[in-house]
Amino acid sequence: MRDVASYRMRRVNEAIKEIIGRALTHDLKDPRIGFVTLTGVEAAPDVSHAKVFLSVYGKQAEKDATLEGLRAARPFLQRLIADELKTRRTPKLEFVYDVSVDQGMRIQALLRSSGAADLPALEEDAGEGTPAADESPGKDE
Repeated sequence: MRDVASYRMRRVNEAIKEIIGRALTHDLKDPRIGFVTLTGVEAAPDVSHAKVFLSVYGKQAEKDATLEGLRAARPFLQRLIADELKTRRTPKLEFVYDVSVDQGMRIQALLRSSGAADLPALEEDAGEGTPAADESPGKDE
């Protein structure tokens, strides 16, 4: 029974994310809302509220303005969700800035500055054992 509930919650979370994403690209005209990437949604099991995780490209002032614009658009977004999702409750949306994207970019910059960026990528390592990876042209010449 737990698998069915978790599958349902994943579907609800993805549906909420899709509705908000579509509204961001087509419906919301607030100039405060900048370049937003939705990174995830976590709805409560009773769908009474949902945390919407997002990342914003830009300086801190732009990030704050975007969160303010999204909070102002909350009633509109909740109405869109109510119209499209046929659930007993419409979740109250809470917008949360996802710091994991910034942390990943910071780690990548640190690796690049330390010279670790010169290391081969994981995709290149996965090619080991193939003839193209084992043979290099001009090796026997």
